[in-house]
Amino acid sequence: MIKKIEYVLVFFLIHLCIGCNQSNTTDNIDQKTKNEVLVLGAIHGGHLTDSIYNTSYLKKLIKEIKPDYILTEIPPDRYEEAVAGFVKDDSISEPRVMRFPEYVDVIFPLTKEMDFEIIPTAGWTLPMAQERSKKLRAISKDSSRANDWVAYRKANQLADSIYKATGKVNDPYFIHTHSYDSIQDISLQVYNKLFNIELGLGGWDNINIAHYWNIEKALEKHRYKGKRILITYGAGHKGWFLRELQKRDDIELLEMKPFLDAIQ
Repeated sequence: MIKKIEYVLVFFLIHLCIGCNQSNTTDNIDQKTKNEVLVLGAIHGGHLTDSIYNTSYLKKLIKEIKPDYILTEIPPDRYEEAVAGFVKDDSISEPRVMRFPEYVDVIFPLTKEMDFEIIPTAGWTLPMAQERSKKLRAISKDSSRANDWVAYRKANQLADSIYKATGKVNDPYFIHTHSYDSIQDISLQVYNKLFNIELGLGGWDNINIAHYWNIEKALEKHRYKGKRILITYGAGHKGWFLRELQKRDDIELLEMKPFLDAIQ
């Protein structure tokens, strides 16, 4: 009888210890601090001419966001050259990066005022872009692909007309909505369905996969650091990225609206 009682006590103590370990493991998981992530939809050259969503507006917005890391539409193999030029004489001469005022006139200069790290994450390469352009030109002139080209052009025109009909072209509030993403998808999904495989690495899904692979690497490297991460890409990519980011349980996706409100 005594031995039976001892066995029961041992069994109880073992399970009590297991319970304690499980509780500690759960506590440790709960104590991990998720990173906050925002996706900023840029309009590239439009930032130089738009009356509202211009480079001055972007500067104010990024200062309000206060990111710890900015994941950029800059290819990793172009980043060092861009940095070298900026360090040398406060200018950027790297051809690919020069195309983006959000980097040349906003993000690189802000490194002198703010403490954040720029991380290049673009999957773009020059050979890929050249091959994509070559294939699209060939498709546009191929009489056997006339129906595909017409469908592609019509989808672009439809998306453009709906966007203009909103009366909110280049409105930063509207750009950062799901409605904007849905309008972009009208053309982009047709483009993707018709040409993604044919365009190889330059196809719509394919290039986004390449971009997002680099984004994921950065998110994994800085997992559970309790930092704020800003992703800056052309606004057309935003919906694609958000659909993937929503699958992660280690980050908190933030809406852009509160930050837009704060700088009005």
